[in-house]
Amino acid sequence: MPISLPKSFESGEDRPRDRDTELTPQEIVAELDKYIIGQNAAKKAVAIALRNRYRRRRVPSDLADEIAPKNILMIGPTGVGKTEISRRLAKLTSSPFLKIEASKFTEVGYVGRDVESIVRDLVRMAIDMVRQEKIEEVRDKAESNVEDRILDLLLPPPRRREPGVEEDLPAFEETREKFRKQLRDGLLEDRLIEIDVRERSSAPFEVLSGSGMEDLGIQIQELMPGLMGGKTKKRKVKIHEAREHLLAEEQQRLIDMDQVARLAIERVEHSGIVFLDELDKIAGRESGHGPEVSREGVQRDLLPIVEGTTVNTRYGLVRTDHVLFIGAGAFNVAKPADLIPELQGRFPIRVELASLAKEEFVRILTEPENALLKQYTALLATEDVRIEFAADAIDEIAQVAEDVNREAEDIGARRLHTILEKVMEEISFRAPNIKPRHFVIDRAYVRTQLAEILVNQDLRRFIL
Repeated sequence: MPISLPKSFESGEDRPRDRDTELTPQEIVAELDKYIIGQNAAKKAVAIALRNRYRRRRVPSDLADEIAPKNILMIGPTGVGKTEISRRLAKLTSSPFLKIEASKFTEVGYVGRDVESIVRDLVRMAIDMVRQEKIEEVRDKAESNVEDRILDLLLPPPRRREPGVEEDLPAFEETREKFRKQLRDGLLEDRLIEIDVRERSSAPFEVLSGSGMEDLGIQIQELMPGLMGGKTKKRKVKIHEAREHLLAEEQQRLIDMDQVARLAIERVEHSGIVFLDELDKIAGRESGHGPEVSREGVQRDLLPIVEGTTVNTRYGLVRTDHVLFIGAGAFNVAKPADLIPELQGRFPIRVELASLAKEEFVRILTEPENALLKQYTALLATEDVRIEFAADAIDEIAQVAEDVNREAEDIGARRLHTILEKVMEEISFRAPNIKPRHFVIDRAYVRTQLAEILVNQDLRRFIL
């Protein structure tokens, strides 16, 4: 079965939906269908939650403040699409998105990450997102300024106070325009010019280790950037290297970082999405890491963030009242009812994601815009090797994935990655020099590549 690549994949483009374009729930589900197979209940729930944000912005402000987001709890085994649904949802709307494992937090008073770091991390992501958008807005102006700065270095402008300079200005402008044309034609890229380069050093923070100390190091760096270097020195570099340094400087100069911070905080407060994974691992009162650090304590620390509180960040106060929280977990041992009642009440929407079977694996391999077979086809095409997957090969790969998931631990669609990597190992290894340059992978080839593994139960569990 030939795998045709979508235009967005061939060109390397992955364009997010414009923030001003409001999607209906049906359109949201249709977009998610391009990347995630099945799990319609979960897609419907997140589509409604996203649309409700748009609806809240259109109601009177006094009532809008009272409308809290309906947080979602996704229940299902690993590899069935919980994270991907949330990540794609955020990408559709250019929303700040943070995925974090709830099990990484510890109760206040114990060593580990505090829950307010969720908000700080989300704000940093939003700052980067808004800054990048502003960089795109000023790119043309910045590039024009950089061109003028390079021309000034190549041909310093004359000083008007010198005798006879007025007569030289027309000749100077003519010469400058000749240099400009050569610069735009790429004829001066290897010419050396002298620029000021800012030195950066992270040496003062190399001694900081551990998650808590790492957060401290980031905050100190943000508050006192001078400690991370900041000195400049003159260096002679080629124009193509200088352009990168000068462009970064110009973009930074043209961007109003106070405005960036305000927009980022607003985006976090009204559009932020936090994906709390492994929520089942903090359900209950017993701890797997020592008797003193209770899982209930972690839940109680998370509760204010999820309920709605104000967190102080270096960019300002951030309210979490309207941040959308999506909890997730397998809940094989613990159940949602094992969470403390207050936290249960903050996740009113519950959706169960089904385990994947052979039929879903076939669709996952072929239908999504980022389907695995399309990825392998594109990767090997860079070596001028054409790969086609026959229908019986796809059927065999899907069947093996279902069988191994049933006999070993069910890791969902992630099983396809391990199986395909083994199937494609020989071709990938020999691709630069392989002959012929066109392969049709069929059922027989798949079975040959997996034969030794499939007959050995222990080997199957270890490799696949």
